[in-house]
Amino acid sequence: MPPVVSIVGKSQAGKTKLVERLIGELKGRGYRVATVKHNYQDFELDRPEKDSWRHAQAGSDAVVISAPQKLALIKPQDHDASIAEILHLLGEEFDIVLTEGFRRGHAPKIEVHHRKLKEGLLCSPEELMAIVTDEPFEADLPQFSPEDISGIADFIAERLIARRGEETVLFINGSPVPLNPFTKQFFANTLLGMVSTLKGVEEVRSLEISVRKKGA
Repeated sequence: MPPVVSIVGKSQAGKTKLVERLIGELKGRGYRVATVKHNYQDFELDRPEKDSWRHAQAGSDAVVISAPQKLALIKPQDHDASIAEILHLLGEEFDIVLTEGFRRGHAPKIEVHHRKLKEGLLCSPEELMAIVTDEPFEADLPQFSPEDISGIADFIAERLIARRGEETVLFINGSPVPLNPFTKQFFANTLLGMVSTLKGVEEVRSLEISVRKKGA
């Protein structure tokens, strides 16, 4: 899965502005960027009486809206999806995923702080990889000015994008399952070895296999 960094912070700290500027900076460097916005409240993408809305109202368990310019998936769920589940939906085509929110997730975090809030950090320093702030903190962490977009992008590229290596992830019933190093290597070597012998298969950059039990 692509590397991910969560941009966190209190309301009005400047999270969205930072994400917007990082998108432009990273795209300008040739990286493929995806973003995820975490929302604690429900939201609607399709308007009442539109065809997609009517499909959902009729009982469809998932609705996909497809056009030449974009594609959207609307799927009800009974839990707050983890970053791993969302990355599984996004696929492998991105170099970096920026999330806004997901403070309780396990992805690397950069907190945005503004002195106008007159309060300390939302997260403990142990949870963070860096701070973007307009006033210094007594914390043993890299600290960046909100205007130093190039420096923040350098930091993300060096710490996350450049260090992306081979990885093996297993999903069962849509949820990620932790694997120890031996099992990861066993799966990777076995599957890559098998598919590389298939006729017409060239260099394998990524591999996805889906298995569904009969009658499930």
